[in-house]
Amino acid sequence: MKQSILNFIFCLICLFTQAQKEFHVTTSGKSSGNGTLENPWDLQSALTQKPDVVNGGDTIWLHGGSYNGRFTSTIQSTKENQFIVVAPFHKEKVILNGNVKSDKNAVLNVRGKQVVFKDFEITWLGDFSRDENDKNFQVCAGISHTSGEDCRFYNLIIHNNPGLGIGSWKHSGGSIIENCMIYFNGFVAKNGKGRGEGIYVQNKSDKIRLIKDNVIFSNYYKGIEVWSAGRNADFQYVKNIHLENNIIFNSGFPSGNSYDNVIVATDDRNGINIANNIKVIKNVLYHNTDYLNNQVNGDAPSLTIGYIDNAPAENITIKNNIILGRNNALRLLHVKSMNFTDNIIYGGYVFLNDTEMQYSKNWTLSKNHYYTKKGTPFRINKNKNYNLQDWQSTFKLDMDSEWSRINDFKLEPILSVTKNSHKRNTYTVALFDKKGDDVEVDFSEQKFEKGTSYNIYDVENRNQIVASGIVNTSNKVIFPMNSIIFEKPLHNNIAKKTVSNFGVFIIEFEENKTTSTEALSGFQEIINWLGL
Repeated sequence: MKQSILNFIFCLICLFTQAQKEFHVTTSGKSSGNGTLENPWDLQSALTQKPDVVNGGDTIWLHGGSYNGRFTSTIQSTKENQFIVVAPFHKEKVILNGNVKSDKNAVLNVRGKQVVFKDFEITWLGDFSRDENDKNFQVCAGISHTSGEDCRFYNLIIHNNPGLGIGSWKHSGGSIIENCMIYFNGFVAKNGKGRGEGIYVQNKSDKIRLIKDNVIFSNYYKGIEVWSAGRNADFQYVKNIHLENNIIFNSGFPSGNSYDNVIVATDDRNGINIANNIKVIKNVLYHNTDYLNNQVNGDAPSLTIGYIDNAPAENITIKNNIILGRNNALRLLHVKSMNFTDNIIYGGYVFLNDTEMQYSKNWTLSKNHYYTKKGTPFRINKNKNYNLQDWQSTFKLDMDSEWSRINDFKLEPILSVTKNSHKRNTYTVALFDKKGDDVEVDFSEQKFEKGTSYNIYDVENRNQIVASGIVNTSNKVIFPMNSIIFEKPLHNNIAKKTVSNFGVFIIEFEENKTTSTEALSGFQEIINWLGL
């Protein structure tokens, strides 16, 4: 009996290993290779393999090193619900360096479906120009995902590219961008304005585009742009996009300007390509300002919905967000229908257009808390200001919302604690303290053993430990908001560190003894049962 079962298991193992193949890529690999460890491919050759060679369930391992070039990925899975994975081998450090002479517009161009890209870095190394007026200037994005549905971008570090971080375009429906760190991408245009978003996203598919758990900061232009600049559309392709639990701050900072951390809109004059079914849920949107001294002067928008009256955004959900900026922190410009609930807003005022008020009967605004400098927080096109009571009685909105002056601004110090879904025992923590005092975070729910060590990194100086320690019986960890390390420049002498009232950190705990040994696989359990 046991022998028959063993034969059956052996057949299953053979089928499993035949179905899932592993291939290898090194910086010295060759196009003439076959993807084995002994004869690896170069990166470009690996990324252009046909489905009869690399397909769903297979893994392309990238061995450590810097891959210099700009690469185009056309690999795709033809197997339903099975993905090709492109990832570093044994957690080795892998960098894709686009600072080479090339006519390609991105370090990584993606044109294939059901591919997972994870755990590596996309950047420009060495010296290069950020000024469009320079003769040797080149525009180059980190990733340009032009086609291929249901791709996954996990745990990527995309930074220092002289263009946008990720362009995820209309033909890439169903794709997910998750747990990525996207910063310091972009350049200064000829007109002196910043260019280069963290993420520029579109979608013509009925599949949901999900952007979640990312940290996006200090890009030269906007943080996330759910947008199309096309003015004469004949179909809709800015729809079905969800932004969830992202931390986005100081957009435009390196270019000397403050731009939207998030904008949801289109510029379509035909009224066809309307931003529709967009959800912005549980995000932290922040701009530098002196919250201790109640500063709101100057323009620093954190969230803008709608752009032109021909194409008012519709079916918009804005819920459980923290929206912090200065004047124009929140702009509701052209919105046909929306649900705006449970948000905290800090700014000079809420700016609205008078033409959009015709749609206010299609709005649900409730349980929000507005902090503004003046007692009339709702400004309609600069000619009519409403206090909360008049706003409620005139438009029947925000009936159970609150308003306070900015000198009464209060915020819980722990804005978010997010477990990294793709990296064990790693958490992203966003904190706020008006005075810049240290913040204590309770990790007792995570059940780390007493004696477990941890390291804390500031995302704006991610290669240096800012604090370390040992978990005690209380499971509480102190995060340093005003460490001297924060006074150092961010990556070069242009971008400066966020002021000490706000911080985003990565905390990594060592492997627990109880979790470091993986559970037995189903095959192993059966083999043990057989006594083998």
